[in-house]
Amino acid sequence: MMGKSAYFITAKELSALGRDRIPSELISASHLIYSSPATLAFNSPGAQGFGVKRAGLAVPGSVMLLVAPRCCGRNTSALGTDGAYADRFFYLLLDDTDIVTGRHLMRIPEAVKEVCNSCETFPSAVMICITCVDALLGTDMDRVCRKASDAAGVPVVPCYMYALTREGRVPPMTSVRKSVYSLLKKQTKKPESVNLLGYFSPLRDDSELYDLLRQGGLKNIREISRCQDFAEYEKMSEANFNLVLNPEARYAALDLEQRLEIPFIELTRVYQIEKIRNQYRLLAQSAGLQFDDSAYYTEAENAVKTCLKQHGTLSFSVGEWSNADPFELSLALLRYGFSVKEIFGTIGSGNFVYVRRIAELSPETKIYSNLSPSMISYKEEDHPDFVIGQDAMYYHPSVPGIRWNGEAQPFGYSGVTALFREISETLNGRMSK
Repeated sequence: MMGKSAYFITAKELSALGRDRIPSELISASHLIYSSPATLAFNSPGAQGFGVKRAGLAVPGSVMLLVAPRCCGRNTSALGTDGAYADRFFYLLLDDTDIVTGRHLMRIPEAVKEVCNSCETFPSAVMICITCVDALLGTDMDRVCRKASDAAGVPVVPCYMYALTREGRVPPMTSVRKSVYSLLKKQTKKPESVNLLGYFSPLRDDSELYDLLRQGGLKNIREISRCQDFAEYEKMSEANFNLVLNPEARYAALDLEQRLEIPFIELTRVYQIEKIRNQYRLLAQSAGLQFDDSAYYTEAENAVKTCLKQHGTLSFSVGEWSNADPFELSLALLRYGFSVKEIFGTIGSGNFVYVRRIAELSPETKIYSNLSPSMISYKEEDHPDFVIGQDAMYYHPSVPGIRWNGEAQPFGYSGVTALFREISETLNGRMSK
């Protein structure tokens, strides 16, 4: 549908077109990007949350040197006001001559030395964050970093904040995951050790994944976000295998498999209880583990049933600015007996399979792209009962909802349990007022 309204396509129509004929309106690389207040936090690789710059500092004790024009460094200064990052950002700002000639590359080794000498505690590593300027110049950052490392006596790692590559094979948030694990060196493997790769913040403390892995005999469960210092980070090299919990970490896992001979198993964050159970069954088979997930399964199932019993078959609008794939979450809601009026999300080859299933259960569900310029004309028409995701909350300010985008990451059964409990608590609290 086009015109003076925001563009949308129904699940039935999109499914009929097929994965290879996704309309250009849903592909951000094919048109101007509309940076509405609903999209500002995930539009730019350097925006709030875990953009490239904050993600690059996941290595304990590291600092970052941002090599960029002033305009690219401006939003970093906001992160620098945070107590956790106030002393970890440094800047090498480029002028017009730098950008034209590339002369700034000769200054990076000296800048890294100056950064290290100015720190109260000598950094464990210096992450050099560069922008689209050096992408266009074709800068060999690996070579530049080697020179800087030799000059300063500290590991120096490139982080590429190339917005130009967002639609490519290795987008910025995929590339930076490889960067933050690149300092790990080969060590003797320990059978009782495993790494969780995928997020820059830890799983929720109540995630059953920790317990299930311990039931299987894995005592050392490491996440980069829980490493207290560089020595603990280095112990990630001891892992018997890696668990990849986010597809964006697959590239990093492949690099670790090649360099350190650490194999990996991939799990996906889903909200369909049966899919979660099946994933855990396959994990147990692949890794030779034994564990019992029945109590967690029942708890999640009861949370869904309680929500249905208390509030009936709610209608939802589901956004993508949340800790979920909006299409998989929408499919889960439909399979539980709820309805989904709208989905705000980015379609790709990885999640198109959900569209086909959604089309079978709810063919008239409307699918919007947050980044389509037509979204400036979005108007509320058919109000849902509840919204999930901060973008969906922006489009429906008067409808009860939850952001569901906290930094502690939901995963597995506990994610389902927490989601439906939060939905119920929100509605119950609204009803009691």
